Amino acid sequence: MNIRIKSTKIFGLFLTIITFSFSTLAKSPDLTKKELSVPPPRIIRTCCGFGAEIGITGVPFAKKTDITSIEIMGEHHFMGGHTEKNGIIYTRRGGFIDLGHLRDCADWTAWLYDLIKTAESDEKFLTTELRHEGGDKTLTLALPANMDENAVIELAGKIAYDLSLWHEISTWFGARYVPLVPEKFSSFSPEDMYSNLLGVHLGMRSIKSELPYDDAMTTELSNMLDSLQTVKTVTETYKAMMEVNNVWYTNSKKYPKDDVTIKRYFVTGNELTPWLIPGENCILPPYSLHIPDKSNENFYQLILKLNYRFPVDTLFYDKNDRIITQKDFDAILDFIKNEVQQKEMIQSPEPTQKTKNGKNKKQKGKKQKQN
Repeated sequence: MNIRIKSTKIFGLFLTIITFSFSTLAKSPDLTKKELSVPPPRIIRTCCGFGAEIGITGVPFAKKTDITSIEIMGEHHFMGGHTEKNGIIYTRRGGFIDLGHLRDCADWTAWLYDLIKTAESDEKFLTTELRHEGGDKTLTLALPANMDENAVIELAGKIAYDLSLWHEISTWFGARYVPLVPEKFSSFSPEDMYSNLLGVHLGMRSIKSELPYDDAMTTELSNMLDSLQTVKTVTETYKAMMEVNNVWYTNSKKYPKDDVTIKRYFVTGNELTPWLIPGENCILPPYSLHIPDKSNENFYQLILKLNYRFPVDTLFYDKNDRIITQKDFDAILDFIKNEVQQKEMIQSPEPTQKTKNGKNKKQKGKKQKQN
């Protein structure tokens, strides 16, 4: 009798341990190999333009304002759903957040996680074609043996971040979602890269959660927006957006003119710090995000065959072909930053000097010949 009782207790303890072990495993959308063979669209959800009351070329009287709020944003759905009401929302610690960008990057992280797990369980090596964006894109994985769970999640986040960075780069050089409609106006806009990276972090957290992925993302997003001190209403975000009109963007221009965006947010260092409204008073500091570690870059290659829009000879003086990887992104970013700086110098007003009658007079651009 005692032997039976002990056996039952041991069996029950065994079941408890097994159940606990499975409950703490990372949960992703659990995609099939067929689903993994088709990469997500490069833009899953409709992108939001940064700004308020911006006109559209060729559409008289139309004004575009992409704003949402906590009350209407809806629950998260992997790869999008009709209940999501995405748009831009203002937070006092995270600046402007584009929920469409955020959700896209979270879902890309989850998709890549499942892809890496599939490669890990097969031959540790996998090559998959991604959708065309500024040229042909291919992802190659070469995984080490026995990667721990956190390393797999971090790797998925790093690749998702690189893909989001490539989207900003490629739109600068003419990549577009709608034919004949350039997207350079949205490239590196003030909220994009921070929203992208925040989505990566929330995607990684959701994969680690005991909840199903969609439920975890809904919870993680809600908690994050609370911690970032998000404003409650559409009106508050609208007012915040108008505070930076003619500072970060201008609604005196129309989409898709690229000078709608005045200030561009570029990646510097190993973390991103959000832009807050000038003069914004907040008790807590801005919420900075770390970029996933580059130490795992040897485990993958994002290979891109650039299209004709990229000035390869100017970007890379020693390159004999049009093929690059994620390790070349920094060189392209330096080129874009320099282009922006030169444009700002040209557009900046010329210095003035006082004339004898006290009136301001613009200085000549060229030095006068000395006698």
